[in-house]
Amino acid sequence: MDTIKRVKQLEIIKIAILIAVLVTLPLTISLFRSTGFNKEIFSSELFVDLDLKFWFFFLFSWSALQFNTNFIYRIPKRNRLIVWVLRLSGNIGILVSTILLLDFIYPFLVDKDISNREEDFQVFIFIVVLIIIIFISRILRLQIIQRQNILENEYLKQQNLQNELSALKNQINPHFLFNSLNTLNSLIRDNKEATMFVKKLSFMYRYILQSGDRDLVSLKEELKFLESYTYLIKTRYRNRFQIDIAIDESYLDRKIPPLALQLLAENAVKHNEISETHPLKVNIYSQDECIYVENKVRPRSTLAEGTGNGLLNLYKRYYMIRKQQIIIDKQSDIFRVKLPLNRMT
Repeated sequence: MDTIKRVKQLEIIKIAILIAVLVTLPLTISLFRSTGFNKEIFSSELFVDLDLKFWFFFLFSWSALQFNTNFIYRIPKRNRLIVWVLRLSGNIGILVSTILLLDFIYPFLVDKDISNREEDFQVFIFIVVLIIIIFISRILRLQIIQRQNILENEYLKQQNLQNELSALKNQINPHFLFNSLNTLNSLIRDNKEATMFVKKLSFMYRYILQSGDRDLVSLKEELKFLESYTYLIKTRYRNRFQIDIAIDESYLDRKIPPLALQLLAENAVKHNEISETHPLKVNIYSQDECIYVENKVRPRSTLAEGTGNGLLNLYKRYYMIRKQQIIIDKQSDIFRVKLPLNRMT
């Protein structure tokens, strides 16, 4: 990203031609006024004079533009004074060499010497053109710098976005793992149940690792993951916990961020009372191109450990990936989250 980008040659040539045309425009008008539109125009002294000066102004403009837009910026800026000396000497060198070369060639091609008055005026024109070219060169270089800055900013934004997405997806709460391992410890005597528990747990963490490089997964994959999570939670809470899923099969190929449904189910478990008298039921259903996850609100007397950032992280992931917002509806007795569904592309 730090490489100095060059101004395109075609752009420099176009500007040089435009400058040459504008500078020689008075000579062109004078030529047509004196000779008219006839064949003699191409053999006249004025035409040779015009042709010679046009090409000299073109070459002068091209050289000055090339020097001031590309060459001078390739010099390492270790010492500003050296750069300014090189810039000044380079421009003066181009100016003087062009004027001397024109003075030398002019008598041979036009068959007459340049008068002192005409030569002074010509030098003045070259100086004015050089000053204009220096300003144009600066504008061209500023445009290049601006474009580079825009590209660099976009690159940094994309990098930051990817880093933030990775960070959000990697913020896995270890509390659930510890609870699951504790439950496994209590089940170790029951071999079949323990084996199934370990199988579900292994599937879950394999899914978490595999989804780390993916921004979106199909709803079908997410529901399969949720099934394993539900098994682990029901093993712990038995009939005190239930998940009721009613999703239209036509939505199974839609995409959502990985771990979204599990995060919402875990959020319900973490914040609500789960007991024989007040079992927790989580309803997950589809409606109007969205998934709804809801549960009755019965706040715990003591909250489970955790970062408390689960919903915020999910909200950020939806917004960063699809520019869509999840809707959180918290009432006195019902907590509901609405997740937009995305068609698979």
